[in-house]
Amino acid sequence: MRKGDVGSAVSGLQRLLIATGFKLATDGWFGPATEAAVIAFQRRAGLVADGIAGPKTLAALESRARDPRHLSERDLEMVAARLDVPLAAIKAVSEVESRGAGFVADGRPAILYERHVVYRLLGEGGMAADDIERLSSRYPNLVSPQRGGYAGGTAEWARLASARQIIASDAANGACSWGQFQIMGYHWKTLGYDSCDAFVAAMHQSEAAQLDAFARFIEADPALHKALKARKWADFARRYNGPAYRDNDYDIKLARSFERHSRVAT
Repeated sequence: MRKGDVGSAVSGLQRLLIATGFKLATDGWFGPATEAAVIAFQRRAGLVADGIAGPKTLAALESRARDPRHLSERDLEMVAARLDVPLAAIKAVSEVESRGAGFVADGRPAILYERHVVYRLLGEGGMAADDIERLSSRYPNLVSPQRGGYAGGTAEWARLASARQIIASDAANGACSWGQFQIMGYHWKTLGYDSCDAFVAAMHQSEAAQLDAFARFIEADPALHKALKARKWADFARRYNGPAYRDNDYDIKLARSFERHSRVAT
């Protein structure tokens, strides 16, 4: 939920905020007062103070405690300083380019298994083209020149487990995007991890560790880093998402999110 939303869910949010000491009307409108209360609670709880009442904020409101694996405002501040960009820029990327949460419901890292990346990695790893085609013919949901076959959520882990049974784990793990910031596993060496397994282990640790992988990814690409520092959102989105970034208006969403977070900061 965010500013502008209406309905019973907003009323429920307002009641939770009232129970923690905020003075609000339970009018079902996520207006400026509710947004301000959400931000104040997030800061008090050590969450990312973005004014958006997502699953992490609601869970903290209900339990009165932050899950230590979740991102904090301090985590984002440290990466903003590390990359020499405004905090609002990191928050914009976190809001628009991330999955919103680094872990799925059962506690494992959020992943997306990309069968077309496996197809490419197997070839780059030296597997004969005929063998790759045989795998693709037999397991089209796991190895294919075409993207797709997604199951989503925890079901992506079932796809990864199946892939690990037929191909090397480095190729299977490398073909997944990992964590909140969707960093592909095959980047492990470029990002300075000792092995693909070490990268995967880091993705299991916390969203802060996933944010560190994102920072390494930015630092490893000077043009991407330059675009972020200059807030050239189209250039950033193109390098982060690929040429299809316009299909989802990533650059427009990033610009709007940056402006909103800049206003919230003041």
